[in-house]
Amino acid sequence: MIIFRYLAKEVLISMAAVTLVLLLIIMSGRFISYLTIAAAGEIPMEAVFYYLLFRLPGFLELILPLGLFLGILLAYGRLYLESEMVVLQATGMSQRRLTMYTLGPGVVAALLVGFMSLYLSPLGANMTEVMLQEQRNVGEFDVISEGRFQSMSRSNRVTYIESLDRNSGSMAGVFISEKVTLDDREQAVMVVAEKGRSYTNPDTGIRYLVLDNGYRYEGNPGEADYRQIAFEEYGIRLPDQQPIQQVNELYSLPSSELLNGTAAEQAQLHWRLSLPMLTLIVALLAVPLSKTNPRQGRYAKLIPSILLYMSYLLILTNVRKYIERDGGEIILLWLVHVLYFGLAMVLLSVDGSWKKLFSRRGANDAG
Repeated sequence: MIIFRYLAKEVLISMAAVTLVLLLIIMSGRFISYLTIAAAGEIPMEAVFYYLLFRLPGFLELILPLGLFLGILLAYGRLYLESEMVVLQATGMSQRRLTMYTLGPGVVAALLVGFMSLYLSPLGANMTEVMLQEQRNVGEFDVISEGRFQSMSRSNRVTYIESLDRNSGSMAGVFISEKVTLDDREQAVMVVAEKGRSYTNPDTGIRYLVLDNGYRYEGNPGEADYRQIAFEEYGIRLPDQQPIQQVNELYSLPSSELLNGTAAEQAQLHWRLSLPMLTLIVALLAVPLSKTNPRQGRYAKLIPSILLYMSYLLILTNVRKYIERDGGEIILLWLVHVLYFGLAMVLLSVDGSWKKLFSRRGANDAG
């Protein structure tokens, strides 16, 4: 039990370190992309944290198996390099026993991956889709930042507000420029106002931006028919809000709704079930692959092992896409697991067979 706790501790510490590093790399890239979108005014800045939080289980369900795989390689590689594994084997630690001990952290990681893939990840994806739908109903004046020209990607309107009171919704120093169609031709329209405020008609629910004491300019630069209109109060109708629809994306559907669904839904369900199985199989693969010669160095087998893992995940992903797109048999997904499980068993048995062979030769030579 002491040896099991020692090995499990080494594997879990290495797994946590690798997972944290990989997660920071992926999350930082996604964080930068969300910040870019928020800077363009498409989403509020305070929503960036929630987008990352809701997507976190989806990242972890793929990072944790790789973290476990690399954690076993690094932890056991260090033990082989420092001859600790040789001492353990001299005291009766067989390959089979080492594999069983390795499955302890493997089962813990598989349970975490299964919980995220079957429950947390679809829930987070659903909440993200709902937030995106809500964001489509938000206009530029709901996410406007004062003192900066701002353009929405889904419109040709550029706005600028000198100061903004978010509690009351009042604005000062409003500038709006956009392209509109007037008299069957496109013209540039600019509106400048001292103050502005948002207003919702209580009877119809229509939203307006009401501007006070300003000017409206119509016409294209260089043309003679340029108009200037002064106003005391001017209203701009804002887009109507669309009702939030039920999210029907495969990755965001609860696992219970995929049980009796279409071929694509069945493929999605079995993909979620495949991730815990992937975690256990890569743990078995890592045990023989972690064995290194002290002369070779700790990282001798790291790159080939990573390539083997990536081939496993890539084949699994392509088979899932084939089933979703072309309606292939679900059994193909599990045949991939059988293939790599068989490979793990071959590597484990070959390693054990060579040890037995050398031990017999040594006994014969001694006799």
